[in-house]
Amino acid sequence: MNDRVLQTVARGANLQTLTPLELRLDEKPLTIDPRPRRRVKAWVRFGDTPVQVDAVAARWTADAVGIVFTIDGHEHRCWVWSSAVEERAER
Repeated sequence: MNDRVLQTVARGANLQTLTPLELRLDEKPLTIDPRPRRRVKAWVRFGDTPVQVDAVAARWTADAVGIVFTIDGHEHRCWVWSSAVEERAER
């Protein structure tokens, strides 16, 4: 997505993330990558607006992925369902 559009969307609403109830981290195995480098595309929501971002998968469970991405120099972190994530082709 166009960087300018992402900046506008990110400024206008809060980034949504999965809740502890949805994640169930006290019940499910969690993998944490100490040096995240798995590049992905992921669907996230700022308020009610869905956008696809280029991100890095930093942690995951069988059902969810914790991603990190940057918009306009600001780092964002959130959890999304694993079905909202796809591997990004290397360039």
